[in-house]
Amino acid sequence: MSGPKAPKDPEKLRPYFYIMRDKEIFGSKQKNGSGIQFIYENDGRLINSAKIVGNIENNDILEKFKTVDGFRDVVHSIGISIEQNNSEEHIEFIFQMYGKKDIYGGGTILSTICRTNGAESRIVLSDIKWMEDDFEPGQIKFIFKKHENIAKATVRLFLNDGYTAPKVQEENDIDFESKNYKKMIERSLVSMGNPSRLIDVINRAKAGEDVTVSYIGGSITQGAGAIPINSSCYPYQSYLGFKTRFGKNDNVKYIKAGVGGTPSELGMIRFDRDVIRDKQFPDIVVVEFAVNDYGDETKGDCYESLVRKILMLPNNPAVILLFSVFANDENLQTRLAPVGELYNLPMVSILDAVTPQFKLTEKDGRVLNKNQFFYDIYHPQNIGHKIMSDCIINLFDKINNLNESNKTKTADNTLELLKQDPAIGKTFENVKLLDRKNSYIKSNITYGGFSGTDKVLQSVEMDDKLEPVPQFPYNWMYEGDKNKSSFKMTISCKALLLVFKDSGETDVAKAKVFVNDNYILTADPHENGWVHCNPIIIINEKTSKEYNVEICIVDGDEDKKFTILGFGYVE
Repeated sequence: MSGPKAPKDPEKLRPYFYIMRDKEIFGSKQKNGSGIQFIYENDGRLINSAKIVGNIENNDILEKFKTVDGFRDVVHSIGISIEQNNSEEHIEFIFQMYGKKDIYGGGTILSTICRTNGAESRIVLSDIKWMEDDFEPGQIKFIFKKHENIAKATVRLFLNDGYTAPKVQEENDIDFESKNYKKMIERSLVSMGNPSRLIDVINRAKAGEDVTVSYIGGSITQGAGAIPINSSCYPYQSYLGFKTRFGKNDNVKYIKAGVGGTPSELGMIRFDRDVIRDKQFPDIVVVEFAVNDYGDETKGDCYESLVRKILMLPNNPAVILLFSVFANDENLQTRLAPVGELYNLPMVSILDAVTPQFKLTEKDGRVLNKNQFFYDIYHPQNIGHKIMSDCIINLFDKINNLNESNKTKTADNTLELLKQDPAIGKTFENVKLLDRKNSYIKSNITYGGFSGTDKVLQSVEMDDKLEPVPQFPYNWMYEGDKNKSSFKMTISCKALLLVFKDSGETDVAKAKVFVNDNYILTADPHENGWVHCNPIIIINEKTSKEYNVEICIVDGDEDKKFTILGFGYVE
């Protein structure tokens, strides 16, 4: 005779798929001493996670993830498991929905406290009281009690009745010493270009001279997806590779100047500030904008202008063009590579390295899948950053081998190449920053109602530091509660870019821009929906002359806020 059997848990039988699988998370320091890891799921990111991590191909499911209503229709519950060395700790998990009218304040917040011993916590969506303003799945947060702690998180979505998910695929460990891995890294080398400038830097480093290896780009160069962001990112790892191979007595210095979500249109403006410091010129500059320049309104003129600006520095630095890649196997390599070809520059392509093998099976030689490379739709995780670093180090090694074998005596003819017609354009090669700190003798500014200073700014981790640095702190802010007059500037130039602050808050204003009393555009801080630096061209002429620029708040927004972060000008 047997006793009664315990009923089966029906939730264990529900189909599910992962949107995060064994991903490292890091508690970035907050003012109260806690730590936070943000993972954005809006603008198609959740769809991409479902495809790459969960292997979802069902378009009905993917389409529904564009809205909160669709998400609720598909998802029964969310399972979260977290592992950390100290299994007695607790980490709060939050999945924030974005609102339609109030992005950050109008959406439902799903939250639970998770133990860090790997046990799964569950949020059942039918238990939640949902907000009327819910619009789209927004962002996931992991909140640590103590900052700078590291953990590993897995998030899976259990599905409602009527929906199915594919079988979970196992992931094998990556063999970094395998022939297939080395073949993948070799494939990244698009061109060694003219090696003379790189050889010169390597020789000076070996001789004990001080040299600086620097990086400028978007969020991948900032280190997004790397845990921790300062030491696991591709810039730091490839810098260490250079330093270990060629440095002597700590003579190799490091500069990292990546700013998330920004194109070369902004990079060329901030280069002098962020890379040239105290008039110390970099010796190697890695330029990474191949996935950020989709929004470049010049279609490559800004990129080539930046490259030329660097190549013309008085110390003749070596420039390396790095083409990173999105999870959809796309970048702007086809558009930007002609710049490297014209000036005979070393070029490294992560797209060429990893995307061909993504299409293979393990039997056919696949080294890793997309989930192992990417942290999200845009950024690599630690393994991806290591691969990017190895691709750059491969270039360093190839150049050094040429150097040691004495097989090349190529002269540096870069300055002659710069005299040719540009591949795309050189309009902004002499662009400079104008803000409250960096003045311009041929400009005269009347602040009007833009007399405040905004301190809620996009901030990024520079160099090997974890402390975020505010971008464009010397700004002009319209605060909406004092003087409501416009910002006016008289300036002599042939090109001018306005850099203004984007925001997702509800209390921000739109501003109209006029040049010589002619309406040019309306700057809308909600264009990107997050705290972000937005550059836009307002003057672009072939010859320099005097202009009157006016920026005024649109009718109806006079009680809201708007921030002019700065300007880029070409004399």
